[in-house]
Amino acid sequence: MTTTDTAKVTLAPREQQVLEGLADGNTLAEVAGRLNIGEGTASGYVQLAKRKLHQVRETPAALAVAYATRAIPEPEAHDPEGLGLPTEQRALLPLIAQGLSAIQMATELKRPVADVRSDYRALIASLRARNRTHLIKRAWQYQLLTAHQVRTWIGLPSNSAVPDKAHSSARPSTGI
Repeated sequence: MTTTDTAKVTLAPREQQVLEGLADGNTLAEVAGRLNIGEGTASGYVQLAKRKLHQVRETPAALAVAYATRAIPEPEAHDPEGLGLPTEQRALLPLIAQGLSAIQMATELKRPVADVRSDYRALIASLRARNRTHLIKRAWQYQLLTAHQVRTWIGLPSNSAVPDKAHSSARPSTGI
């Protein structure tokens, strides 16, 4: 496999800690408190991380890019067998990872906004996520969202130096 270093992103330790705390479903205030820093300081670290992570605007997108580029360690994988998520819910995951709003997702999927919101709530419940950022971590754990998908929407080559365990496996696609 030919590799390049185009995908590697390096975050400062505090940027990593704040992003990982948010990935666990904590609020910014909770993360700041655990790290003994001010909420404004924690927010600053998130903003710096977003700039480094391909200029994304939303925290869920920053987390997805951080996992895809190995800027933070991937969470422990769980077996997706038995989740039974409907196709409509699975289709939301890459859009949530991109930071799209419910209205933007509805437009993209050509579905009513109320249906998208309902599927989002069901997805949050099914994956036992606390918020959108935590949902990205849970989707990554269940291999419902992959580095290959994220690298595709941020425009990185899929054969970069950052291997995609889920993409390179012999497992069938999740249909997202």
